[in-house]
Amino acid sequence: MTGSRSASQPLSQRAFVLALLGFLSACDQLGGAAKPEVPLWAHHPGTALSVDARRELSVKQLDAGEPYERSVPALDIAHRRLFIGSSDHGLYALSAATLTTAWRFETGGAVQGAPLYVAAEDAVYFGSNDGAVYKLRGVDGALQWRFGTNAEVLRKPVVSGKTLFATNANDTLVAIDKDSGKLRWFRQRTAAFGMEIAGYAGAAVHDGIVYTAFSDGAVMGYHVEDGSEAWPNLADLTGEAEQTSSSHELRYLDTDTTPVVAQVGGESVLFVASYEGGVFGLDPKTGGQLWRNEKATGVTELTLWQGATRQRVSPTEPVEPGVLIGSSGLTGLWGLNPSDGAPIWRRELPAGGATAAVPWAGALLIGTSRYGMFLVHPLDGSVLDGLAAGGSFTAAPAAYGRHAFALSNDGVLQAFGIEPPPEH
Repeated sequence: MTGSRSASQPLSQRAFVLALLGFLSACDQLGGAAKPEVPLWAHHPGTALSVDARRELSVKQLDAGEPYERSVPALDIAHRRLFIGSSDHGLYALSAATLTTAWRFETGGAVQGAPLYVAAEDAVYFGSNDGAVYKLRGVDGALQWRFGTNAEVLRKPVVSGKTLFATNANDTLVAIDKDSGKLRWFRQRTAAFGMEIAGYAGAAVHDGIVYTAFSDGAVMGYHVEDGSEAWPNLADLTGEAEQTSSSHELRYLDTDTTPVVAQVGGESVLFVASYEGGVFGLDPKTGGQLWRNEKATGVTELTLWQGATRQRVSPTEPVEPGVLIGSSGLTGLWGLNPSDGAPIWRRELPAGGATAAVPWAGALLIGTSRYGMFLVHPLDGSVLDGLAAGGSFTAAPAAYGRHAFALSNDGVLQAFGIEPPPEH
């Protein structure tokens, strides 16, 4: 993707990672010990981040009154486009270089879901608060089909073979034929009684099984072909939390994180978080619990970082399996060992929440609800750089190469660039 940044020759990704890590070692003031109420990036210490472009996206007269923008951009690398939804009921196709609009598709509700772009079809799939899942042609936004689910669709759909999987706010997983838009099968659970955190889990597919989680704290795997249960029993992530809490305490049973499946030490592990129960590693074949970190409560987003293994001086943990990053408005930002859930690091956050962490050029890009964007080290959580770029962020950014894009809660789309830090 082209941009309007400096004409200097870009470094390779490995060279850039080494430059970032060397920069951290030399600059003690960027360590993780600073008080979170005084953001470390107040004076743009790293100079790695920049805002290359910005534009107002939402059509204000059509704004539905949503206090947040939650749509994560979907990137079309080959055609240098991005697709993103808005609270003004529209899905936009934009030039990644100029942020100009190629087309806009109107739905019956706010488009707060993360779209999915499938390059092989030149098609974009997404959900809307009107309760429908849509398939549009990427080149011109022409409608291919619309499928109603009867509740808002927020999470990013996933495709496996000829089937599209999507979840909605009514604890429903639907399997849709991606070519015809016809229902193949669906599974639904009765919503939990009591208080729930806003949000819900999406779907993940691995080795012929689709996984999702529900508002009552249950996690389940279903066979992709027919929706039959793949586990002998569901995984109930709230059981242990209920045993340790007082009957008078307000309990949130939700499991709102989209499951993440990855190889760890040669074995597949399913990662998921319960708002009250903590973060879990499960056996994706049986749903059996492999480990639990009960301290990492309030986690609503999980990201597995696996990348360059160069470490700072005196590392506390090996990083061969990667680092499981959890974003929590209650307990902060967590870096966990994916092998056993043990904390590698934890960082308190400034007031407000944080988005999912997005791997970018060997680091993690994270938006905050009050202080803009910041770039952190995945191995210890220390801050590399940050920008109070205007507005606040509920939606995570999307990143590729030296470019990233994010939509702020005031409806402004921002394009970020990254450069190696200067010699220090």
